[in-house]
Amino acid sequence: MLKLTRLREDKGWSRAELARRTGIHPAEIGKIEACRVRPYPSQIERIAAALGVKPGFLFDRNGWPLEDGRNGR
Repeated sequence: MLKLTRLREDKGWSRAELARRTGIHPAEIGKIEACRVRPYPSQIERIAAALGVKPGFLFDRNGWPLEDGRNGR
């Protein structure tokens, strides 16, 4: 599971809620979480700010979402 997805779910937020808080379309949030698209730097900043973490916690240097590394839930 991605750090992004786990943190979003830990907050009890749907993709739609994260989209509302970031101004990013819910479908785009889904594509980012599915690693089908690499978000723009501005989107990375907005996602990290909404979740209350630094961008480097959620995304690698190339902008791809990072895996959580924890097993299970």
